[in-house]
Amino acid sequence: MSLANALKKLRPGYRPSPGAGLAEDEEAFRFLTLGELMWRKFVRNRVAVLSAIVLMIFYLIMILADFFAPYDMNHAHSEHLYCPPQVLRFVDEQGRFSLRPFVYPLRGERDLKTFRFVYKEDRTRKAYIHFFVQGDPYRVFGQELRLRFIGVQEGTLFLLGTDVRGRDQLSRIIMGSRISLTLGLAGVAISVFLGSVIGTVSGFYGGKLDDVIQRIIEFLRSFPTLPLWMALSAALPPDWPSHLVYLGIVVVLSFIGWTGLAREVRGKILALRETDYVLAAAGTGASASRLIFVHMIPSVASHIMVVATLSIPGMILGESALSFLGLGIKPPLTSWGLLLSQAQRVEVMRLYPWMLAPGVFISIVVLAFNFLGDGLRDAIDPFS
Repeated sequence: MSLANALKKLRPGYRPSPGAGLAEDEEAFRFLTLGELMWRKFVRNRVAVLSAIVLMIFYLIMILADFFAPYDMNHAHSEHLYCPPQVLRFVDEQGRFSLRPFVYPLRGERDLKTFRFVYKEDRTRKAYIHFFVQGDPYRVFGQELRLRFIGVQEGTLFLLGTDVRGRDQLSRIIMGSRISLTLGLAGVAISVFLGSVIGTVSGFYGGKLDDVIQRIIEFLRSFPTLPLWMALSAALPPDWPSHLVYLGIVVVLSFIGWTGLAREVRGKILALRETDYVLAAAGTGASASRLIFVHMIPSVASHIMVVATLSIPGMILGESALSFLGLGIKPPLTSWGLLLSQAQRVEVMRLYPWMLAPGVFISIVVLAFNFLGDGLRDAIDPFS
């Protein structure tokens, strides 16, 4: 109901029409809760909602990576080295339209001048795209499965081309998302925990403890971020297995990521501890733990959530930078940064530009997290 209709009901002598029910009158005087106001403001931000949907799709594909990847990420197609992406088509050479998309098989020939494989489409055959096809085996909870989301029954399907060993680039990007996306979440979780706890303790107790914590934060923040990450990554033992390297990279990225949040939380706690409701709770004999966890932390939880959302892109970019420089994830694991490192040479970028595809996915995810964080930051203050 509009505001004009609601004010009309307040006029002296107003009588509701015989057909009007109680629901309309109740709706006129219904007040929205803070959560409802925040949700309404968030859904009005179309860019933030779209970013949330994009991230949900990425994380769904990450969880079911084996199913969505057309091939096993280590499946080498020896006859398709550095094969360019195949084009999805709906119209053939004769102009006939097909509801089912198809690709033309690629046939490679060695160029006698450059000794590179040159691929040409075989227009006499069509490889139709099928969903839920049988492909390379993978294991889920100890069970061997072969069901893949997309594929072809004959020939090959390389929507993003192949690498130097003939491995499908799309499959490797999908499998690499497990490292890049989960590492960002794990690193931010550690940073948020450390920053929240240390910042709260520093702001609540103050005194010499606050001075010591702030000097430590200033010392850590005095180092350039990337060189410090590189030094810590290089300190990891080279003979560590892949899973320990993964955990080590998470710790490295979280090592200095908590300092900024700790300072922000400290500033908010310093202001909160002088508010009336905190002083009243302290006057009634509330313990320090109750003041912190019941009265202060909930008041800064929304700010922590926004900072966490905006910190995930930094973690993803940090892992990508370390892996790109050869100091991050090592084979047999793969990540978007490690895949992007294959395009370091100018020759590869010039001749095989599809090797830069992981960088496109990194940009999409980073932008989506930034837009989502901006939307959450605006929604948390619905009265602005």
